[in-house]
Amino acid sequence: MSFDLVSIAYSTPAIVGALTLHEYAHARVALALGDPTSRDEGRVTLNPLRHIDPLGFVFLIIAGFGWAKPVHFVKENLRHPVRDRVLIALAGPFTNLVLALALCVCFRLLLFVAPSAGSGAWQVAFTALLYGISINLGLFVFNMLPLPPLDGSHAVFGPMGMSPELESKLYKYGMYLLFGIILIENRLHVDILPIGKIVEAMMGFFFGLLGL
Repeated sequence: MSFDLVSIAYSTPAIVGALTLHEYAHARVALALGDPTSRDEGRVTLNPLRHIDPLGFVFLIIAGFGWAKPVHFVKENLRHPVRDRVLIALAGPFTNLVLALALCVCFRLLLFVAPSAGSGAWQVAFTALLYGISINLGLFVFNMLPLPPLDGSHAVFGPMGMSPELESKLYKYGMYLLFGIILIENRLHVDILPIGKIVEAMMGFFFGLLGL
């Protein structure tokens, strides 16, 4: 396997920032809704070292999918367990969506001040912003899929009131299914989960709104 060192150089800081803010949002919302577990475990912080899973980070860099350390919460501590579980789940991906929108605005503003999009330093800035936008949109789309153990599955299955045993099995085998789909996509080069196309469409939509 060959690695594009330039892509890794651009994507690494974007991935670190996106994952850190994603997990921080989960932790902060859980704390705000009444459960101190995330605070007690040191997760209500913007320190990337508290959120990044080394193996998951490497997989995300070289294979296009990965994971961070999950934020734990005790649903019995939440003021409204069913509703709050959904809010905690959605906090991470929607933080990535907001960050992607903010970076799109930065990209548009940079066009006003950049003397030339092709000059060295400006080109680095434009490229870094594009990586940041695509990575955050990718995390948003991927995590919103209703496949266990992704955030979207918590938002869908959480309100159903399943027994802990059934839910545990669902998330256990859902993880195997998700990894299987990703491996098939990488080996056969097919889009079972058309995340890339959705991200491209969203980027085109946001850039269109900004007149790009």
